[in-house]
Parts: sequence; C-alpha cells; structure tokens
Amino acid sequence: MALTTIDPVSALVVIDLQKGIVRALTGGPVAGAVGQAARLAARFRRHRLPVVLVNVTGRAPGRTESARSGRGDAPPAGWADLVDELDVQPTDHLITKRRRSAFHDTGLDTLLRDLGVTQVVLAGISTSSGVESTARSASDHGYHVVLATDAMTDPDAEAHRHSVRRIFPKLGETATTAEVIAMVEATRVEATR
Repeated sequence: MALTTIDPVSALVVIDLQKGIVRALTGGPVAGAVGQAARLAARFRRHRLPVVLVNVTGRAPGRTESARSGRGDAPPAGWADLVDELDVQPTDHLITKRRRSAFHDTGLDTLLRDLGVTQVVLAGISTSSGVESTARSASDHGYHVVLATDAMTDPDAEAHRHSVRRIFPKLGETATTAEVIAMVEATRVEATR
C-alpha cells in the first residue's frame, strides 16, 4: 500500500546503521540506504519529530541452520558505533538491542508511547532481518508502519525484494524517502496553518 498520510507525531526509527555492519556490507545499495536514512533523519529533526537510532550488540543464543560469522567472538572496538552520516544529535533517542527486533527488551515501545508517537517510519539494515522484525513488532504494538524502502538494504538482494514486495504490504505502507519527506513537509505546513 502506498503512503497515505503522516501522523502528527511520527518517529523515524533507523535500524543497525552502525560502523561494523555497514563496513562489512560495502557497495552501492548500502551507501544509498545510509544516505537516504541520513536525509530522513535530518528532515525529521528539522520538523522536531522524534529520531530513534538503533544499534545491535548481541543476538539470540539459539541454534540456526544459517551460518553466523564470528560466532562467540567479541566484535572489534567501534563495531556498534552509529555511522557518521547519521550525524547523531543530542535530541536523538538511542536504543541498543540484542535481538533482531528493536522492540524486544529495549524500552522502545515505552519511549514511543511517552512521546505520543502513533506512526513509525523504518529504515536501516537488514531489510529481511532487523527492519522486518521491527516492522512486525511495531504492527503488533498497534503503530502505523511506514517502510522507506530506498533507505534500507540487505546483504541478500532477493531477501530484500521479498520483504518489500511480499511482507511489508501486510505490515504497513511502503514509500520512498522522497515520498516520506514530501508527506512530512506537507503535513507540517498544514499543521502550522
């Protein structure tokens, strides 16, 4: 479903755009997603809308069939630091997660409710894991969900396409960064009239 509206109190939630992950996934799609997420963050800040920047420092301990590199090794120093392009500001809200979803045992839901947020706009890495898990949780918590599809990427291009085409329409509305920004601008201008 295409983006229909931006709620008066919407929050941008950026998932796992941190140095260790971005460095490991170099290339065009990653740089593009980081740039678009940074554009969204700047625009949300400009309109005094909440910006939540999420990093990950752990993972679920259960066994999986998918190989995980570095299992058990401590990540290098700075691995969980947010990328410089996000230009972290004192007004930003920082959340550290230890599982895929930014809602799992983090206090994100309480933060958003305390801020009066009714809608979340999601961006980040990886589309089929952290972003999708967070979108599912946001939907389950009753938030209106917007997925900025050009402000996210995945190491697996097919997994990205599957999430965008098959999963996200069941969880919320999809839009480009430009569409979200245009809607934010229009909504904020209308609110000041």
